[in-house]
Amino acid sequence: MCQQQLVGLHQNLKELEELDIPMYIISGDTSDEQALLHEALIQEVGTSLPFISDPELELIDHMGMKNGDTSYRGYALMDEEGNVVFKTVNDHYGEEIDQTIKEIKEEYNQIKD
Repeated sequence: MCQQQLVGLHQNLKELEELDIPMYIISGDTSDEQALLHEALIQEVGTSLPFISDPELELIDHMGMKNGDTSYRGYALMDEEGNVVFKTVNDHYGEEIDQTIKEIKEEYNQIKD
């Protein structure tokens, strides 16, 4: 999991607060690996989204983000029934945070209407 991308996201979480949706970090990493990253984010940024460990890549596959025996980097939005509304594969979502936030807000507003 790329810490640089997660730092960029976490530094801009306030931009997504208005959406009032639960957000998670999902990865194939073990809970122990995620705990280390969670602590690193708290130390560097002061906060961290909750992590979901998916070592079997089942949720990641459901979201269309499975890439062989690992996952793509990116983000996705699911509705209340667990249907994937949209997904974006982007290795640089944290570096391109303005575009990431814009896309998430646009997609959220489309399903909200």
